[in-house]
Amino acid sequence: MLFDLRGRGRRRTVQVIYLSLAILMGGGLVLFGIGSDSSGGLVDAFNDDANQGGSATEAIDKRVDAQLAKVRANPRDADAWAQLAIARFQRAGVDGITQEGTYTDDGKRRLALATAAWERHLALEPEQPNLRAANLMVQAYQAIDELPKAVRAKQLVTAAEDPPSSNSYQQLAALAYQAGDNRVGDLAATRAIDLAPADQRKDLRTALESYKQQIAAQAAQGAATTTPAQ
Repeated sequence: MLFDLRGRGRRRTVQVIYLSLAILMGGGLVLFGIGSDSSGGLVDAFNDDANQGGSATEAIDKRVDAQLAKVRANPRDADAWAQLAIARFQRAGVDGITQEGTYTDDGKRRLALATAAWERHLALEPEQPNLRAANLMVQAYQAIDELPKAVRAKQLVTAAEDPPSSNSYQQLAALAYQAGDNRVGDLAATRAIDLAPADQRKDLRTALESYKQQIAAQAAQGAATTTPAQ
């Protein structure tokens, strides 16, 4: 048994830890975007549409077209590329998600377009990358199975938090372990533990180490099943 759950406080601590890690395993929050301080998910799009009239699809398509016009007029407009990434992410969520909450092939295609715009944004080396877009790209990269790039986007968001958050570093650690980047995962896990309340650090250390081991075991099992018999 991983934890002694007899104490009420201990049970609450473990629930909080695993809820944080579950966010990464589930691919983030489609409706709200990842991170409580971010915006740009579908709720934003629907709220904007409620104020302007028309369907969500029409509103977001207009937003995509407007941002495409901006980047074509000025390909070195870093903010326009970030806004295009956000709009394309929102468009993927309108009719590109199944009832089970996963992205369809068309949704993934739109997400790939969103990440392409994001990468153009980064290539222009803005003084401060757009964190709203970065938050959403974490989820986009996860959905199209480009976890190393998801880790890099999550690093931008986590490093910019003021004050820093143990929860964000927990999520970064979990995502890095999923991506097979144990160096970043371990660094993020150490920072998450340092930022956690003193009475939660032991349990958090155990939970993160257990999660790392589970991911490694799954990777080893997957490699074994795909290796042809000699």
